[in-house]
Amino acid sequence: MYQHHPHGRRLAVITNPLSSLVLIGLVCISVSVHQVNAFGPSASVSVSRVSAASTNYITKSSSSTCLYISELDEPSQLLYQEQEKLIVSRGELEEQLIQQNKKVSQLIASKVKVRGAGKAGGFGASSSTSKSKKSALKAESKTYQNTLLKDGVVRIDNVLSDKTAGALREYVYDLRLNAMQEIQDPSTSIRPLDRFANVLLKKDRCDLTIPFGDDIVYDALHQIIRESPVGQTFQGLLSDEAVLYELSCLMSDPGSQRQVVHPDTPFFANKEAVLYTCFIALQDVRLDMGPTTWYPGTHTGEAHAAFRDDASDSASAGASGKDELLKTRQAVLGTLSKGSCAIFDSRCLHCGTANKSDDSRSLFYFSFKNCNIGYPGNPASIRKEIGAANVLLKDLERDLEGWSKGKAMPLLDELKKRSI
Repeated sequence: MYQHHPHGRRLAVITNPLSSLVLIGLVCISVSVHQVNAFGPSASVSVSRVSAASTNYITKSSSSTCLYISELDEPSQLLYQEQEKLIVSRGELEEQLIQQNKKVSQLIASKVKVRGAGKAGGFGASSSTSKSKKSALKAESKTYQNTLLKDGVVRIDNVLSDKTAGALREYVYDLRLNAMQEIQDPSTSIRPLDRFANVLLKKDRCDLTIPFGDDIVYDALHQIIRESPVGQTFQGLLSDEAVLYELSCLMSDPGSQRQVVHPDTPFFANKEAVLYTCFIALQDVRLDMGPTTWYPGTHTGEAHAAFRDDASDSASAGASGKDELLKTRQAVLGTLSKGSCAIFDSRCLHCGTANKSDDSRSLFYFSFKNCNIGYPGNPASIRKEIGAANVLLKDLERDLEGWSKGKAMPLLDELKKRSI
C-alpha cells in the first residue's frame, strides 16, 4: 500500500507485517493528510486531516525549528510515536539496501545542443530579443522533456541566480519564524495548516507553504519559469493550461531522518503523467545534507507493480520484489548546486535522505498538474487561497511578465489580497 504526500512529504506505508499497525495509526489519529491507496481496481481509504484543535506546532530548539504534534491524547501520541518509529526503521533498512546497490550516482544535468540563456540553458544574461529567447528555451526544453518521459527525472542547472537563491533562502527562514510566531500567538486565528503542509517524520523537517505578495517570490518564479527552460518544459509536457498545484519549501534541519522510498502519486493504467514537480536548491546540497534520491524509470506500471510486492519469500529467504528493486535499480542523488533544479514525474520513486550535517537544507518547489486530471492522488502543499484559484501556467507567466515590466498583474494582486 502507498501513502501519499507530504513531498517529508510523501511517504509509502511500510511493508508487511508492519503496514497494518501503521495504517491503524493513520486512521486512528489522522496524522496524515494523504490518501491511502491499495491501487487495486478501485480500492482506496481516505485519511482525514489533523484537527486544528488537536495540534500544536512549536519550536524545539534554538538551532533548528521543527514541527511535531504535542497535544494529542495519550493513546494517539503512542500510536503516532509507533508509526514514526516504524517509518524510521524502514528508512534505515532501505538505506542499507541502497548501500548494496552498485548503480548509484549523482544526478547530472542533461547535455543540450541548443542553449537558452546562460550555462546549461539556465539563468543568465542574453542579448537576444524576447521572442528569439523564448524560441531558444522552447527548443532546449525538448531535451528535458524527452528525458522526463524516459527517466521520470531530469536536472537543469542555473535556473536561479546565486543572488536570488541566497535572498530566497533568507526569506523562507524568516517566513518560517514568522509563521511559528503567528501560530503561537493566541490573538490570531492562524492554524498550523494555514502555514505548513502536513508531513510525517516532523522532527527537524517542515513543508512551508509560500504566499504570493513578496517581490523575492515573484523574482524567483520569473527567473525559473520565464528565463530558464523550466517553464517551457512544463508547457511542453502539460500545455499552458497546466494548473499550479503546489508552491512551498521543504526544509530539512540537521538530524532529520531518512524518508522511505515512495511515489507521490500512483500509476494509473492508460493515464498520462498527472503531476510534475520542480525542486530548486537554495544552497549547494552536499551528500551529508540529505539529498533526494530518485530511481529513474520507475514512473511505469511495471516498476510500481514490483514496488507493491513487499512480501518476502520466507521459505527461501528471498527478498521482496520491492527490496530487490531498491538493491538493483539505478538510483541518482540530488546533490544539486545552488540555483539548480530537478524536475520529476510524481510517479517516479524517490525519497529524502537523512540530514547528517550541521546545515539546514531548503528546496523551494512548485508542481503543475495535468489539466485533464482531477484529483492526482495526493493533497497539495499550497496556500488555500492559491490552490482554490486554479492558477494556470499561462496566467502565471502573463502576470510574472507584467511584474518584470512594472505593469499590471491582476491575478497575483488578487491572490495577495486574499492571503491570510
